Amino acid sequence: MVRLERIRVHPVAALDGTSVQAVDLDGSGLAWDRRYAIVDRPPGSGSDDGFGAQYVDRNRERRIHDLETDYDLDRETVSVRESGADETHTFHLELDRDCFASWLSDYLGYPVELVRLDEASLPGDAASPEATIVGDATLERVASWVDGLDVEALCRRLRPNLVVGDAPAFWEDRLYDASERVVPVDIGSATLLGIGPCPVPPDDADIGRESDRFREMIAERRQATLPEWAHEARFDHYARLTAEALVSDSSRGETLSVGDTVSVGRAVTVPDPAD
Repeated sequence: MVRLERIRVHPVAALDGTSVQAVDLDGSGLAWDRRYAIVDRPPGSGSDDGFGAQYVDRNRERRIHDLETDYDLDRETVSVRESGADETHTFHLELDRDCFASWLSDYLGYPVELVRLDEASLPGDAASPEATIVGDATLERVASWVDGLDVEALCRRLRPNLVVGDAPAFWEDRLYDASERVVPVDIGSATLLGIGPCPVPPDDADIGRESDRFREMIAERRQATLPEWAHEARFDHYARLTAEALVSDSSRGETLSVGDTVSVGRAVTVPDPAD
């Protein structure tokens, strides 16, 4: 029986994640996942309308990869240090937001803000209620394709939220259908809606720079071994692993827990909002 084996959230979008035993579902997806983001606002861009603001992400800012973070979500704190450094700085994510932003600004060399995404007026969909899902057998299979790559390093690159066990490799390719359809995924008492396969991030989390050959190799192997249950029309390119899912409106307020059973329903057409 397929079960939820690991839950991982990323409280600050660009920084390391943290594993939890349970997570609530809310209007932003998994509670605590991408609750905050680091934002670079060029001078004169304004502080409220989002014009000119850019997310400081792992692709654009390589120095992010040299930060190590630990979280205490009960206390709502983050501890951060430069890789290899002895000194650690701890901030309350809400009460010390300006102090944390000041520390990040000094580290990055330009002014940034730490914004709460459910309060911000910013471009893009960083606060959309989504989660990424993958099977542990998939991670093991893909890691075996690359000499010297282990499952943990692959997870750092893919940054999946939910890892399931007792499922065949590439089980998550069952979680999407045609673009106008969603696939219900029941996890415990909650339902997520699978919407499509996710691209492999361009950056290598361990070296902080792009490694195009890795993505090319993934694309070649995926195209050659795509399982029969995958909806191939959804692959505009084959450098795609993990599946993306939305939290259904009816499941907001539910909780996902490690050990929950997981089952996949039949694809259904997305309702027209006008109906």
